[in-house]
Amino acid sequence: MPADKPTRPVIPLKPQSPHAKPASSASMTPAQARAQAKLQPAVWRWALLLHAPHRLAFASAVAVMSIAALWWWLVMVGRSSGAWHMGMAVPETFVHALLMSLGFMPLFFTGFLFTAGPKWLRAPEVSARQILPGVLAMVAGWTTVLVGAYVHHTLAAAGMALVTLGWAMLSGRFVGMVQRSPATDRLHASLIAAASLIGLLVMMASAVGLANQAYAVVRTAVLLGLWCFIVPVYVVVAHRMIPFFSASAVPSLDAWRPNWLLWTLLGMVLVQGVWVWLEARGLPTPSWLWRVRFATALVSGVLILALAVRWGLWRSLRNRLLAMLHLGFVWLGVAFCLDAFTVGMRAQGVDIPTLLPLHALTMGFLGSVLLAMVTRVSCGHSGRVLAADAMAWGLFWGLQLATLTRLTATLWPAQASHLLLAAATLWLLTLGAWSARHWRWYGQPRVDGRPG
Repeated sequence: MPADKPTRPVIPLKPQSPHAKPASSASMTPAQARAQAKLQPAVWRWALLLHAPHRLAFASAVAVMSIAALWWWLVMVGRSSGAWHMGMAVPETFVHALLMSLGFMPLFFTGFLFTAGPKWLRAPEVSARQILPGVLAMVAGWTTVLVGAYVHHTLAAAGMALVTLGWAMLSGRFVGMVQRSPATDRLHASLIAAASLIGLLVMMASAVGLANQAYAVVRTAVLLGLWCFIVPVYVVVAHRMIPFFSASAVPSLDAWRPNWLLWTLLGMVLVQGVWVWLEARGLPTPSWLWRVRFATALVSGVLILALAVRWGLWRSLRNRLLAMLHLGFVWLGVAFCLDAFTVGMRAQGVDIPTLLPLHALTMGFLGSVLLAMVTRVSCGHSGRVLAADAMAWGLFWGLQLATLTRLTATLWPAQASHLLLAAATLWLLTLGAWSARHWRWYGQPRVDGRPG
């Protein structure tokens, strides 16, 4: 070892008698706390979920996500083998669409917004107990939706109404926080609040659609929920956080994020939402309008990919955690380009399902950015190093493989059943392992001994 390289200090651990009390976390340094944590594995406790908003909300989100992934895998097994069929009161496709778009995403939003939101808005911290009623209502609601999907559509609608009530409590609290904030810069938080209210309307429409068995309404609500609620929140957070994280981790990068860029990104997303709405409604569309859609989708995709490069895509690859975030953002540009591809092919008489760009958006963009962002927040707020270890990095690439497999299933109808099962299996294994790991963290004390 070179003489000028400092050695890492070794913390002596004194042997204690069996009757000695362990040192309190307040009297230990972070390094001593981590050393003791290795010697005395922490016990998982439900009460710790109420120590911070992200613990409660993220734990609930990973539970809903894992159940949804397991359920969909069972559906795919049944479809592939033909061995047994699970009779449903609500068509499984619509249940899948609801769970994968509006199921766990708003719960992850809750954990992030009530952790970062008070810092953005210079507002008082929010406790986990304050958001507990809303979170419990959403978890109970999604459980009821899934049960009702097999029992009766009215029960599923009641579950969706309960989900709506929970989100009304949570989004209402965040909107109130924005309105009372003394911060001068409330742009990002205000846009997220507006998108959250749109999400509330979408959930209401979904409940009404389920109650009346108007599944076209449910489908339209899901698509509008994606393009007018979920994706806008992602874009707003990406505009604020990706340049900031990049500049913090790579000193040669600047935190470039002018406000006009944010409005441009949101404009691209909302225009795409209009196209999707028109298509979902089955409204007659003249050929010249299809050409306009092709042009807007292609230009949007290319500009987003160029933005990914401007934000430091290539230099971010040296940092695994940062690379996960940047590569996830790339999927947004890919989704727009694939939409242009499907429109162009359909204009030539080749029917390419719209599920191709849809799954690039949901599994690729939403899934990858979710995994990256929640991993970062969970590491930081559990006292762990802000880095993606081998397991996190491997799970991220497992998600990429699942996404590519799902896209291949759309383009290769002859092998669709096998590929769909493979994609569902990869999704379950990847996000199931990731969820199990983080669930364990949320119910254990911080490894550095600090509160929170």
